[in-house]
Amino acid sequence: MKNILNKWMTLLLFIIINHSVNAQDKDGLMSLNQGRLESYKMEVTYNKTTHLLFPSPIKYVDLGSENLIANKADDVANVLRIKASTRDFDEETNFSVVTEDGKFYSFDVFYSSYPDTLNYDLLKLQRNNEKEYAADVIFDEMDGSSSLLTEMMMQTLYKNPKRTIKHIGNRSFGIQFLLRGLYVHEGKYYFIIHLKNSRNIPYPVDFINFKIVDEKKIKRTVVQDRILSPLRNYSTIFKVEEHDEAFDIFLLDQFTLMEGQILEIEILEKNGGRHLKMQVTNNDLIGASVFKDINLKLK
Repeated sequence: MKNILNKWMTLLLFIIINHSVNAQDKDGLMSLNQGRLESYKMEVTYNKTTHLLFPSPIKYVDLGSENLIANKADDVANVLRIKASTRDFDEETNFSVVTEDGKFYSFDVFYSSYPDTLNYDLLKLQRNNEKEYAADVIFDEMDGSSSLLTEMMMQTLYKNPKRTIKHIGNRSFGIQFLLRGLYVHEGKYYFIIHLKNSRNIPYPVDFINFKIVDEKKIKRTVVQDRILSPLRNYSTIFKVEEHDEAFDIFLLDQFTLMEGQILEIEILEKNGGRHLKMQVTNNDLIGASVFKDINLKLK
């Protein structure tokens, strides 16, 4: 009985080893199929435009053939317009999109005279199946940091209602422009911006600037200002409606200020004159909260 059991164990071990060897090629490398990304399947047509709404601004688009034409929607960085450039093309084609939050999307495309859908919300699909269709990409400006981890951190901070900074901000024209929080993690600053409108008309936002300026502002010129370019932001504020508020998070490389300098954060109203500024000192920067104390949540 013991000999029979040993024979069966030996046979089972042989099968397991043989299966493992067959899963590799002759050079001992695993098949690329194990890292294969699934693609979205969609239809396009010649007479109508298909719109795709992405969770983050579009950074890169690659079309698989001349049968497709695509471009970003005017003034909306996260909407891609795509349609067929040729009627009734038979062969399947594809295209790929990389967004600023580090996600890679792949699409298999077929021609249809009457597509079932012309508008796609990738954020909704991503929430339903977060990791099945989106791969994490590391951008050069992130210095090797995972963009998915950064997104999780920004989303957690965005949903965190606690205000950790109460002395930095400006109030004018019925608009409150506040720095709600400042965090640091692996050489990156996370600035949480809070904009509140208490007036009866909307506040359209032109842009938000980060720049290092001379604190005394004596004989100050444009050349003396150093503009800082955020690596990314979480939820671009286009407009704050009357009696409403909005938040955004800006990611910047870690830095400190020289003596006599301050960080100036400025918001400008589009086609208006309600411009506000707030100042951040070196003590504020070096006193930034450490992110590791916050629990990451991604839903």
